[in-house]
Amino acid sequence: MDWTLYGYVIASEYRRRIILSLFDRPKSPKEISEETKLYLSHVSLTIYDLVKKGLVECLTPNLKKGKIFSLTTTGKEIAELLKTRGCSYDRQFSQKRDITS
Repeated sequence: MDWTLYGYVIASEYRRRIILSLFDRPKSPKEISEETKLYLSHVSLTIYDLVKKGLVECLTPNLKKGKIFSLTTTGKEIAELLKTRGCSYDRQFSQKRDITS
C-alpha cells in the first residue's frame, strides 16, 4: 500500500467519492457525476488528477467523448481500504454539494 497516495485520496471528498464510485465497475465521467451527485466539471478535473497519480486509467483513450475510466491496481487497493474503514456509498453520495453556503 502506498500510504502517500492513500493520504492524497482521503484529503479530498471528491477524490474519495470518485474512487468509491469506480470500485464497482468502469464508468464515464457523466455516470460518475450522476452517481456521486458531483458536478461533471469537478468530476472530470478530479479524474484527470487521479490518472496523473496512477490511481485511475482511461480504457478508451482514443475517444473524444464517452471516455470510460477504471481503477488501477493501486486505486482498487485504496478503494478496498476506504470501504473497510467505513466509507459508505450511501452516506457519502446523498446530496449534491451546495457551493452557496
